[in-house]
Amino acid sequence: MQIARAPWWQRLNQLPRLWRGFDGWLLGFAMALLGTGVLAIFSTRPDGGEWKSQLLTGILGAVTAFLLSRFQYSSILRWQWIIYGVVCTMLTVVLFTGNSIKGSQRWIELGFMQFQPSEFSKLGIIIVLAAFIHNNPIQSVKQMWVVLGVLAVPFLLVFKQPDLGTALVFGAICLGMLYWGGARLSWLVLLVSPLVAAILFALWIPAWICWVVAMGYLAYRAFERNWFAPLSVLILNLISGGLGQGLWHILKPYQQQRLVVFLDPSNDPLGSGYHIIQSEIAIGAGGVLGRGFFQGTQTQLNFIPEQHTDFIFSALGEEWGFFGALILLGLFFCLLYRLLVIARNAPDDFGSLLAVGVFTMLLFQTVVNIGMTIGLAPVTGIPLPFITFGRSFLITCFFALGLVESVAAHSSKLVFPNSNG
Repeated sequence: MQIARAPWWQRLNQLPRLWRGFDGWLLGFAMALLGTGVLAIFSTRPDGGEWKSQLLTGILGAVTAFLLSRFQYSSILRWQWIIYGVVCTMLTVVLFTGNSIKGSQRWIELGFMQFQPSEFSKLGIIIVLAAFIHNNPIQSVKQMWVVLGVLAVPFLLVFKQPDLGTALVFGAICLGMLYWGGARLSWLVLLVSPLVAAILFALWIPAWICWVVAMGYLAYRAFERNWFAPLSVLILNLISGGLGQGLWHILKPYQQQRLVVFLDPSNDPLGSGYHIIQSEIAIGAGGVLGRGFFQGTQTQLNFIPEQHTDFIFSALGEEWGFFGALILLGLFFCLLYRLLVIARNAPDDFGSLLAVGVFTMLLFQTVVNIGMTIGLAPVTGIPLPFITFGRSFLITCFFALGLVESVAAHSSKLVFPNSNG
């Protein structure tokens, strides 16, 4: 016997169930950022098809994020090591068969399109680390080192491409998730202390000496006055000057030049420092209210090559001014705030760590990219989320939001603006 289906107008009543638990604010802020990015790309490349490609990719990404939110995120826990294997395989394949552009081998050709495995690997790393820390809560320094060991292989593969920017993003994601997973802040500071010491040694010796002493004292307090730990930290930070020289020679020449120009852009005003100088001019010319859409001289006269990619914020700063930049930062703040709310109210550690991993990725890339355009950070090729033109990273961002939306959908105590809960 066949059961008759209800008429379509009666089945419409079931549609609200699809939205149950869905955080509309999160996706709404992301779409607002996408729209801002499309306008900025259109202003910098009005005759190209980049803005159309970005818009279409963003719409498809938003639909995918909604569909992902309907799945139970915890089901991917058992796929942890398969995802890890796929990430490492993609990053290995691109080293041997990838297309080389501007000295970096980061893209895989699929005939009709290119994609960048390192961008998708960011989400893979978040999933893998969230699952690993969920199964192995950070309760000791030894457990923290095991997590770093898991990250080491993809980190080194990305660094080999070379893609220093993505390697830094991997590191930032790991630090954020370690902290959320139980690692003490003092452990994380001591973890990165040799890198900071190497930089200070190259910049100003007195600052390096003060840093070494401070890290020794911090280690003494952090490890319950055990003399072995502070002694090890002191030795490692003392020899970091020599290690810094070794790391300097590992960098590619163009990466070394970017760091030199970061300290003094006028050192190479027509070469590596050109982008930073022109970007600062463009943002400064925008003033409070900006020069207006399509009215920016630096932008419309193409003083900044490939401005629609990593230096897109300079176009926004020139044409929309300080007020427009403030609105953009406000959208990022609201998006990041929603991610933290979902992380705080997640039903389990795995979901919470997923949300924090996405939060850390977007926060780090936003801060570094904007800092890069105003001369507060070296040029590293890190894109601005939802704004910079780039299909691989845009899809990754929406996939990441889809997983976080799944966490939100399975949480029973989300807090929304103007709610009574």
